[in-house]
Amino acid sequence: MASLFLYHVIGDLTVGKPELVEFPDSASVAEAIVTIRDCTECGIPVWKERPPEKSGVPESAGSRQERFVGILNALDIVAHLSTESSLNDAEAALKVPVSQIVVPNNSLLRQVAPATRLVDALEIMKQGVRRLLVQRTVGWKGMSKRFSVLYNGKWLNPSDADEVSAEEKWCCLSREDMIRFLIGYLGKLAPLPLTSIEALGAISQQPLTLDSRAPAREAVRALGHDPPAIAVVEEEDNRGCRVIGDISAFKLWKTDHVSAAWALANLTAGEFVMGVEDIVPLSACSSRDALLKLSDQGGPKNHKKPNSSLKLGNASAPRATEGNRRKPNALSTVKEEDANGSSGSAKEWKHKGNSRRFSTRTLDFVNLYFDNSATEKSMSPRPYRGRSAPLTCRPSNSLAAVMAQMLAHRATHVWVTEQREDDDYEILTGIVTYADILTAVTKPTTLPNTN
Repeated sequence: MASLFLYHVIGDLTVGKPELVEFPDSASVAEAIVTIRDCTECGIPVWKERPPEKSGVPESAGSRQERFVGILNALDIVAHLSTESSLNDAEAALKVPVSQIVVPNNSLLRQVAPATRLVDALEIMKQGVRRLLVQRTVGWKGMSKRFSVLYNGKWLNPSDADEVSAEEKWCCLSREDMIRFLIGYLGKLAPLPLTSIEALGAISQQPLTLDSRAPAREAVRALGHDPPAIAVVEEEDNRGCRVIGDISAFKLWKTDHVSAAWALANLTAGEFVMGVEDIVPLSACSSRDALLKLSDQGGPKNHKKPNSSLKLGNASAPRATEGNRRKPNALSTVKEEDANGSSGSAKEWKHKGNSRRFSTRTLDFVNLYFDNSATEKSMSPRPYRGRSAPLTCRPSNSLAAVMAQMLAHRATHVWVTEQREDDDYEILTGIVTYADILTAVTKPTTLPNTN
């Protein structure tokens, strides 16, 4: 295990990583929605823009660190769009700069040199850093291989250069990248991979929870937490809490953010994660059209943009009840008929007279796809992989199994459940996060006592 951590460097993990494209804090929420959908992580680093007069001047490591604002995720966006002011004027809410909603935390990113040892990078991330900014220089090209930390018989200097060339490229490494790299060397980590997460102490015992009967809006308590996730639970006869779903940045990553915001503001936590069906007026339509209207990056080049105003709901209406729920109205206008008569989608809109069925089962967890050769009529939601079911594991599961589970689902966390001895009731006992796994894999192994 020592050889894996000592003779691999952080530059080994940059192979195949895309070049960093800074997302400015002056960009709008609508632009952030499109960027988060397309990114390979469930959060995007936000940066202050460099002054125009310094665009061609080399930037020091300290200056770059000062420009970093924080990491914006889907839960931040949905929480912003679910406020009363956003529900009253969604168009203005989507045009708000992300600097007003991102949680400022300059310590979430650290710049490191490509020659930094893997063990040092892991220690940095164990201290709370979620992104490592790594320089991709011409001199480092071709050196990403085993034992690359040894060069000309000497250790490479891991310290950062104070000044770097303006032409040099950068990439961002996450904790997921670390775990994905480590899972390829499970043999060198023995016996840790086959040890249970309970024995390794890789379970956080006090996860955030929210009663299923509580308003879903209370999930904003998870903002700023690591990970930004809260378990939605049910409690029966004091037998413990059973997790039925979660509200998290991971679950909202590929969703329809605008519609999820309406659901967050109007539904209970249980309805939000399990799904609820209702009838909404014909004037209400999918928020994917709203995103197309406000962002030229999100859809086909030749689609027809709706001209109607953007509204998410009526702020004066009462809060959600079983029979009196605020409806998402006038998001945009959908044509019911074309020149030749009613289209297939129009028939769906004519369901039950002048209304259609609204379902959070598909609205909250959808993945929009765009056909560049099609019109807006052919753009439709399709279920997102994973839906609303929470990822769970048992305390007896091995570390390798939990790592593989998180990587397979691109998840930031897994809820730990345990079955009661007297019945089949599954109770929530904890959560496993990236930080827990990084701590577990760097634990010193103890040899069994042979005396």
